[in-house]
Amino acid sequence: MEQQTPAHTENLPRLNRISGQIEGIKKMIEEGRYCTDIIIQIRAARSALKAIEANILHKHLQHCVALSFQSESDRNKTIEELKALFAQNSD
Repeated sequence: MEQQTPAHTENLPRLNRISGQIEGIKKMIEEGRYCTDIIIQIRAARSALKAIEANILHKHLQHCVALSFQSESDRNKTIEELKALFAQNSD
């Protein structure tokens, strides 16, 4: 199933922010900050990653999956790919 994938560049600013959050978390740990403060920042970074994941999945469904339904063999491959993706541990 050779196809053009959609661009995901709109997620780069979010990823840059997450990178900054991760650096902040590392600094908090180095500074010995209070546990719950660190956990709050970790949860914020996880939430931001989940938002990016949802955005990319949305595009995948609208573009890649929709295109795969033009061919029965591609459709079957895509269905198996999605089943494997959702069978993976989500946390």
